[in-house]
Amino acid sequence: MSVIGIDFGNESCYVAVAKAGGIETIANDYSLRATPSFVAFAGRNRVLGVAAKNQQVTNMNNTIGGFKRLLGRKFDDPVVQEELRTLPYEAKALADGGIGIRVNYLDEEHVFTPEQITAMLFTKLKEDAFKELKTQINDCVIAVPSYFTNAERQALLDAAHISGLHVLRLINETTATALSYGFYKQDLPAVEEKPRNVIFVDFGHASLQVSACAFHKGTLKMLASCSDAVGGRDFDMMLAMHFNKEFLTKYKIDASSKKRAFLRLMTEVEKLKKNMSANSTKLPLNIECFMNEMDVSSSLQRSEMEELCSHLFQRIEKTMRKLLLDSKLAPEDIHSVEIVGGSSRIPAVKQLIEQIFGKPASTTLNQDEAVSRGAALQCAILSPAVRVREFSCTDVQPYPVRISWTDTDGLHDMKVYEQYHAAPFSRLLTVHRKEPVTLNLHYEQNSIPYSDTFIGSYHVKGIKPGANNEPQEVKVKVRINHDGIITISSAVMYERKESEEPVSPTPAANGDQKTGDGGASPDAAPQQPGDDAGKAGEPMDIQEGSDDEQPKKDPKSNDSSGGEGWTQRVTRWFTSDKKKKVTTKQVELTIESKTHGFAFSELQKYLDEEKKMIGNDFQEKERIDAKNALEEQVYEVREKIQSEGLLHPYIEEQDASAICRELEETENWLYEEGESCEKAIYKERLEKLRAKIEPVRIRYEEYSGQEQAFTELGYSIQQTLKAVEQYRAKEPKYEHLTETEMINITEAAQKAQKWYEEARSKLVGIRKTQDVPVKLADIRHETQTLTTCTNSVLNRPKPKPPTPPADQQNGPAPAGNGGGADATTPGGDQHDAPKQTTEDSMDVE
Repeated sequence: MSVIGIDFGNESCYVAVAKAGGIETIANDYSLRATPSFVAFAGRNRVLGVAAKNQQVTNMNNTIGGFKRLLGRKFDDPVVQEELRTLPYEAKALADGGIGIRVNYLDEEHVFTPEQITAMLFTKLKEDAFKELKTQINDCVIAVPSYFTNAERQALLDAAHISGLHVLRLINETTATALSYGFYKQDLPAVEEKPRNVIFVDFGHASLQVSACAFHKGTLKMLASCSDAVGGRDFDMMLAMHFNKEFLTKYKIDASSKKRAFLRLMTEVEKLKKNMSANSTKLPLNIECFMNEMDVSSSLQRSEMEELCSHLFQRIEKTMRKLLLDSKLAPEDIHSVEIVGGSSRIPAVKQLIEQIFGKPASTTLNQDEAVSRGAALQCAILSPAVRVREFSCTDVQPYPVRISWTDTDGLHDMKVYEQYHAAPFSRLLTVHRKEPVTLNLHYEQNSIPYSDTFIGSYHVKGIKPGANNEPQEVKVKVRINHDGIITISSAVMYERKESEEPVSPTPAANGDQKTGDGGASPDAAPQQPGDDAGKAGEPMDIQEGSDDEQPKKDPKSNDSSGGEGWTQRVTRWFTSDKKKKVTTKQVELTIESKTHGFAFSELQKYLDEEKKMIGNDFQEKERIDAKNALEEQVYEVREKIQSEGLLHPYIEEQDASAICRELEETENWLYEEGESCEKAIYKERLEKLRAKIEPVRIRYEEYSGQEQAFTELGYSIQQTLKAVEQYRAKEPKYEHLTETEMINITEAAQKAQKWYEEARSKLVGIRKTQDVPVKLADIRHETQTLTTCTNSVLNRPKPKPPTPPADQQNGPAPAGNGGGADATTPGGDQHDAPKQTTEDSMDVE
């Protein structure tokens, strides 16, 4: 089982895996750790990752990138419209107001949502992880920007579900970075000590995120997080607009009028920007055949770039200063400032960090892989498949959240969560209602970067008035879960019922029975609603309606019994004196929600579509492989049967000409009507071509291998006859062999010698274009037969000499020893064991 962490970036993705040796970032099929966040469609192909980005210029209408900022948004959102203006592909509004991306796939128009495009990218990441780890990917944690709203987080979860990923949680990129930093630190302060405050600056391709985190040993707590939609791409855009203006004046060409030309310009200025980070001198920009077959050139210096992008640096400074204000940290309280993200390499950004926080920018973390490593660590902590020491993470909710509802008194609205409230967290809210109510959750106005503040609308059903038509108490749980998604997770109605029961008599001091004071017994005490809130530490923020009604005392209950007799008192016990008992019943209420994300049926439909596309990808890969195999065979055969080719001596001239004509016909067919055929057609043509060239290839293998095979057979015959000669010369190592055995191997060698000579004679005068009369396999068979026969005899080990009896191992017994007969005395036991000579001893050795 494997657990992975995914850093889903606007430009590139990283996948890290938790292994026994630690956290490792895996490489894709191009041996790169970074997989571009691009999905492309080319005819019947669906291209993902590196290959998709490589065709961005040549197939820009069907190459999709920058879709991270479109997740969960509506088409008419001003932020979406601003994004779409910079993207080369075409988008349209869907029936539900969402975004549809129009592409040409399978030779027809398709419209995909950003969630589907994201799922395609996740499919690629999962496939790369599977190839690298050789095991099924079960659990994952996906890092998301801290500024993501409910809609974007839910959209990302839907995309992961469509791709077949099981997401243990969504983790904020700032929190993942902090976890990657603090998990391995051994010098963090103890819980009772002052925390270590660290600032993390994540400046990537499309956003800036600055966060403050307090560390203790084994724990981290996020204090605040500020962000802005400024990133490396904004610097690229400013440089591209600068050069475009220059080219308009210098060359009279407008790159912004041609999408393809502007894409090329953006690619080149991105390279220039990266070079500026390491070089302060003036750097050149050259693009060949830019527009109208015209070459363009220019140059720029780092100081000029900083002046062009001064307004972007102001936005960066504003975000950092806001973090200082929100986190309530002074510069002297900050331990260090860690930077991650590709754009954090810009020198001016590092200068701003030191100026604002009073600390130099530290590069302890891997600037590209820190987020994915932190996500993988979190996945390892959560997954039962991996054992890892615990490390507690307390995140924050970046935006204030409000709840509203309408009743007869009008619209009610109140704040449920303050900004930077701890997450995950649940809060119980109490309302008193007689009928069902609709509760609306929304972000505080102007607190999020979008115009739409809607979170969800929740209709609580099943509320009804009490027995006396009084409002019922309803407790609603508003939860921020570990994914950062806010929802109303449950609603419970506390239904009270009153019943009467007789009061138990109390014995009087003089032996008479007296009535009680009418108070409720402990068993009859009414339950206090909301006890679970107290246990969970979740306050009740809304209190409407009257307080809980307590049982009323009977005013007559304290009166003395006076002159009542025993019969009257008993009668009163069973008739008039009864107390009120209040019982509370908890009723789970049904909630109908209307919020972000796909319905189950839509998710299932998209999941089925993704599986179908994965199947199409597999079939298309097999089809392309079959086509490439046929094309490869055409070029390979043509090369080998030409005059200088390997197979030319083994094929007749007219046969070679016929095969060459067929090769040319096949090649023309491949690039014309055979361009889009099915796999079976390619395989059929390949088999036919192989059938014609196979006899030539066999002749080549037979002729080229025969000399070596005959040499091996001749060597085996010589070795066998040499061993027979050594036996005849009474070599000691063969003296244990019998004459019959030597005769057998001699006959086998002579038979092989005769076969060898006959086979050699058959090959005299044979042209290489003819089939060989003696097969290579027959020669090897003769060699194997002789070798097996000879080895079975010559390699047989010598028998060991028998061990003499114990009474003879120390020599003959002396005469007259009394007792038994001598071994040499007639009538004694005769021992036939041979003497152990010196030669025998040497042979044994």
